[in-house]
Amino acid sequence: MSVMFLEYPKCTTCKKAKAWLEQNGVAFTDRHIVEENPTAEELKLWWEKSSLPLKKFFNTSGLVYKEMQLKDKLKEMSEEEMLALLATNGMLVKRPLIIGADFVLVGFKEAEWERLK
Repeated sequence: MSVMFLEYPKCTTCKKAKAWLEQNGVAFTDRHIVEENPTAEELKLWWEKSSLPLKKFFNTSGLVYKEMQLKDKLKEMSEEEMLALLATNGMLVKRPLIIGADFVLVGFKEAEWERLK
């Protein structure tokens, strides 16, 4: 199985996640989430595949999220507006992301990632 790994290389959590993938022999394609920001169409597919609330795709601890004061604004936004906003800046997207054929993992929780082995 090969998965797509979306990361921001300077992110310590992404570094840990990448090391975990390598140590566990998981084949992956690497994608820089800022240089190649996900499109609204990609995000919509991934969100639907994940079965998670769309808000889980936002990097709520990120500087851009806080500067834009999105905590309160998201409550008023439609799903389409949220997807369009996420597609504007990779720093808004929670990372790392793992995209598989039939699943999406958001963030690095080792117990969830065990399914990749």
